[in-house]
Amino acid sequence: MSRSSIPWWRSRRGPRRPARTLAATVALGTALGVLTGAPGPAVAGPAGAGPVVTRAALDPQLVAGRGARVGFLEQEAENARTDGEVIGPDRTAYTLPSEASGRRAVRLTPGRYVEFVLPAAANAITVRYSIPDAPTGGGITAPLDVSANGRPIRTMTLTSQYAWLYNQYPFSNDPRAGLLHPDWWITECSCVPAQTTPTPTVATPFRPHHFYDEQRLLLGRTYRAGDRIRLTVPTGSNAAWTVVDLLDSELVGPPRVRVVAANVLAFGADPTGRRDSAPAIERAIAVARRTHLPVYLPPGTYQVNRHIIVDDVTIEGAGSWYTIIKGREVALPEPAPDGSVHTGVGFYGRDAADGGSHDVHLSGFAVEGDVRERVDTDQVNAIGGALNDSTIDGLHLRHTKVGVWLDGPMRNVRVTNTVIVDQIADGLNLHTGVTDSVVADNVVRNTGDDGLAMWSERVGNARNTITRNTVQSPVLANGIALYGGTDNTVSHNLVADPVREGSAIQVGARFGAEPFTGHLRITGNTTARAGTYELNWRIGLGAIWFYALDRDIAADIEVTGDAYLDSTYNAIMLVSEWSVKDLYAISGVRFRGVRVDGTGTSVVSARTAGSASFADVDARNVGAVGVNNCGSFHFTPAGSEFGLTDLGGNDGGWLAPWLLPNTITCDDRPPVVPPPPPSPW
Repeated sequence: MSRSSIPWWRSRRGPRRPARTLAATVALGTALGVLTGAPGPAVAGPAGAGPVVTRAALDPQLVAGRGARVGFLEQEAENARTDGEVIGPDRTAYTLPSEASGRRAVRLTPGRYVEFVLPAAANAITVRYSIPDAPTGGGITAPLDVSANGRPIRTMTLTSQYAWLYNQYPFSNDPRAGLLHPDWWITECSCVPAQTTPTPTVATPFRPHHFYDEQRLLLGRTYRAGDRIRLTVPTGSNAAWTVVDLLDSELVGPPRVRVVAANVLAFGADPTGRRDSAPAIERAIAVARRTHLPVYLPPGTYQVNRHIIVDDVTIEGAGSWYTIIKGREVALPEPAPDGSVHTGVGFYGRDAADGGSHDVHLSGFAVEGDVRERVDTDQVNAIGGALNDSTIDGLHLRHTKVGVWLDGPMRNVRVTNTVIVDQIADGLNLHTGVTDSVVADNVVRNTGDDGLAMWSERVGNARNTITRNTVQSPVLANGIALYGGTDNTVSHNLVADPVREGSAIQVGARFGAEPFTGHLRITGNTTARAGTYELNWRIGLGAIWFYALDRDIAADIEVTGDAYLDSTYNAIMLVSEWSVKDLYAISGVRFRGVRVDGTGTSVVSARTAGSASFADVDARNVGAVGVNNCGSFHFTPAGSEFGLTDLGGNDGGWLAPWLLPNTITCDDRPPVVPPPPPSPW
């Protein structure tokens, strides 16, 4: 969630049930040091070792048919040749391994390297990395040398200016800051500091997170499969350490040329990025609308520091590697009517209240913002407003608050083949009455909130489909989140490594959303290493999480063909918040054809009144009793208030007859037994 939202742990009256203390911070070394798990030994693979290609750090055969269809190949640094240290695995919040893809990465000190063998021809790479913050916040820059087959290519300039957040929601850039909300419950003292005598103090930096960033590089020529790309931290680097998480390699085609178009250069746009190009782009849009031509953005970097309003126009770049729209965040002299205190680069449809925009088609460019702090009232998103009968395709969105935040009511938008990374808040949010829309084949990585979300605030979303997307490492909240709505579908997505207070998939009656009605289909998704530790409840969440906070969840909901791999805690969780546990229930959810390969605790954790049925749900490597059934915690002689129905074919012994229909098996915080890595079924 993002704009106009509040932290969910404050969405009800007062603090939650008591929570045990977690470490407020872990030691930071030089320039805030290295937040790691125990480092592994140096890895020095054989010189002839071949590449290990993964998808979300998994063997690709485990996720066939799931996730975005992309043109790049992913390689994890921990599988490459290196003289650095492998850090992790670790799923504890506020550590560098926990935010890494696959929960492991490679730490390099000056003079050390990691070397990747190209699995296919490539002329471009993306490096996901972390370097320290400045001691007083604000980030640093540091070099990283790139070479191929022993010959230098270029020195990248890495930055931590868009990373390193601290403290409580909505977070701070200052590692020295005290509590932002001393009147909130915190687990670190199991108390409300402002109501506690003597007043507790917390160590600083408090809750550091959002460590990673990524950077793309065109290599200048095409390298062949088997060529070696080495990343080396120079001996004179000012960064005490550099963590490399992964490398994506890609064969990028030549720039796209559009001859018959309103070329922004003809209207005075500056492709060097030195001058403001917003007026020139707007002039090109005006002419394009009159002449029914597309707007063309040739290769270059164009400075834009405010919203460009789009309606009935096609804007095409030369490709997201070649055409970059880049801008600063600008403080407004006074707050805007919508509450924004900043503006910044973005393409926005007209407000829905003004009829919205129609027939907008955006493709083939990158949008790079300058958002370094979370201000939920700010409209500083890469794409915003209301876009009806429109398409967003082949964009690369980075360093804005939210990549795509669309405010309805509006209908029929398609967001496809887009990469959304390094956001302060959500990756994409279809907000308020968005209907008949599709989000497909997008890659979302390192968001500061939900990766992909549909939020039915005030007006329900309906008949939307989120399909074949890859969502990795949302730092806070969920990979894919559904808050109310009617007749929506989530299918064939790959979601991995949520870090804090979220799940891979959440179905939530919360944030004042309209109810779930009609049907909801969750079909053919794969999750990996999902389900985080909920700080305030002191329990582990499921890979898929149903949450009744504001109302019942009682729609026609079917979960079919999902695979939940290596779940940190439960695979499936159904819960009502403690203060409303006697008011709301989750009823009639159907699970069919699901595979569970590895859970730290149970297959199903029920902490609500209601019911669910299960057919052909197979499970193996289960860490605790198959069903942790607490119901709504009344423990009546008749059994739990949550009932389970066995419709047959449930293999693995997890749904034993003695558990049915509502045996109380409540273990509030069972021990976690880490499962073995997932393998082909």
